[in-house]
Amino acid sequence: MVSGDSLQVSPRRPTLRELGDDLIRLSTFRRWCSVISPFAWCAGYWALTAYGFWIPAVFCLVALSFVTYGSVSHDLVHRSLGLPRRINDLLLGLIELLALRSGTAYRLAHLHHHRRYPAADDIEGEAAMMDLPGVLLEGVRFQFKIFGWAWRNHPDHRPRLALEGGLILGAYLASIAALSWSVVPFAFAALLTVGAWIIPLITSYLPHDPGGQDEVHQTRAFRGVVLSLVAFEHLYHLEHHLYPAVPHHNWPKLACRLEPFFHAAGVRPVRLWF
Repeated sequence: MVSGDSLQVSPRRPTLRELGDDLIRLSTFRRWCSVISPFAWCAGYWALTAYGFWIPAVFCLVALSFVTYGSVSHDLVHRSLGLPRRINDLLLGLIELLALRSGTAYRLAHLHHHRRYPAADDIEGEAAMMDLPGVLLEGVRFQFKIFGWAWRNHPDHRPRLALEGGLILGAYLASIAALSWSVVPFAFAALLTVGAWIIPLITSYLPHDPGGQDEVHQTRAFRGVVLSLVAFEHLYHLEHHLYPAVPHHNWPKLACRLEPFFHAAGVRPVRLWF
């Protein structure tokens, strides 16, 4: 790129092999602990509410929301856990159903986001171009929106979408029908639904900068102790965009190895205090 009388050359992005093949490897123990965690948090909610412990039960649903869409389910979408494809996709469907969402719609929309961002047809990345009130409204309709998009654009996946959609609808209806004897199922459905409303804010609006000059600057880099604690070490969205094959467990290691490249590319990390 030429600027004035000087020639500015963008640094070459290192390949994943150059960064280290260990970034895409996980131990069997760590892999299966990740896969089991959503089921454990879900079971925790039902066990705790059975004894009237509502505060820790609600915490279980917060944890369930976190380890599904932004963590374990996210790795399953990218098939980065090293599982056989059929098992991977079955687990994605089951784990997202725990949170009353369609894993198939998530996978189709998210992979399209990686291919097309920041294009106008990026259904998942649209929130990055909205103002804050628009993003908050987007959260309310987001799951319906990506499900409808997947249905229209991927007719070959409609049988699975129909199955997942039917199971989700059935779960909502069952939670309402159960109100005559228990509020626990309805609270489960309501809390998970409301919790999902922040997905466009967290996964699209905050981490992306569609006006950036290239792929390295169109997603923000986050650093610092405070943000790391707030995000539970899931603040490496830029790193993920550049290397989607790396599972979330290895994002901090990936970020460390990319520091020289980011410095040379002029990436300015976002920090909250320190």
